[in-house]
Amino acid sequence: MNKRRTRIRHASHAENDRHLMFSLINAGHAIEQSLEKALARVGLSLTKFGALTHLVEAGEPIGLSECAKKMTCVRSNITQLMDRLEADGLVRRVEDPRDRRGVRAAVTRLGLERQTAGAKEVTRVQAELATTLNGMDHGALRRALSAI
Repeated sequence: MNKRRTRIRHASHAENDRHLMFSLINAGHAIEQSLEKALARVGLSLTKFGALTHLVEAGEPIGLSECAKKMTCVRSNITQLMDRLEADGLVRRVEDPRDRRGVRAAVTRLGLERQTAGAKEVTRVQAELATTLNGMDHGALRRALSAI
């Protein structure tokens, strides 16, 4: 009898763990979709917004390798992303004054305007999320998510 209860308890615990894991995945996807939808209103994707934010925060043109490192992606991906940003008029490539072979990315005025508009959209999504999570222990939630 005790073995059966133990098996049922373990099965139930495993099922709860599985539900929790998929709930976390679904929550991440829902937040990402909200951000993508909000940023699309200002003509950006989450990836483009991230790249523009790094450039704006740098305060000066930065090398593509440095940008790739900040965005944790490979150099070939950042080159393609910069191609798209440049085609959209949000970034321009400039020579590296310290290395003739090097190229840096500089945010344009339009890029700065879009990044600013995107930041407002991100803040709005954050506020909506905060409202949804109102009443929860944010510290406990943050610690739990940080442990993953």
